[in-house]
Amino acid sequence: MVTKSPDFQLLDHTADLGMIVRGKDIEDLFISGAKALTQTMVRSENQRPTRETRISVDGHDLTDLFIRWLGEILYLFEGEGLIFCDTRELKISSSTSLQAIVLCVPFDPDKHEIVYEIKAVTYHQASVNRAQGGWEAKVIFDL
Repeated sequence: MVTKSPDFQLLDHTADLGMIVRGKDIEDLFISGAKALTQTMVRSENQRPTRETRISVDGHDLTDLFIRWLGEILYLFEGEGLIFCDTRELKISSSTSLQAIVLCVPFDPDKHEIVYEIKAVTYHQASVNRAQGGWEAKVIFDL
């Protein structure tokens, strides 16, 4: 089964879940990746963010930075009980450093439905590349 959305596409992958994410520029790609991961994990519609948190991530290259960024978004949910909604600010410096202020809501089982339980963001087949009209990333999640 392959599921499509304007900014991302889910791919079938044995015992895992693959995703291709697109963005008009590199910052948009990272924001789209965080939104796609969140929508894949939990159904949360029309939520007004009530929390703000800072995220700093360093990586060896853009692919590593993207994986680590998504790992932080996953940690927000799994470790802090916060659902990513959007970014107030996101800056990528020299393809290896990211600073962001993210907007979140606390997870509430009465309001939010778990879609997939994602254990980890993996490096398997991960990539971040320029694509026609912007940027594209591929990532596999361990379920």
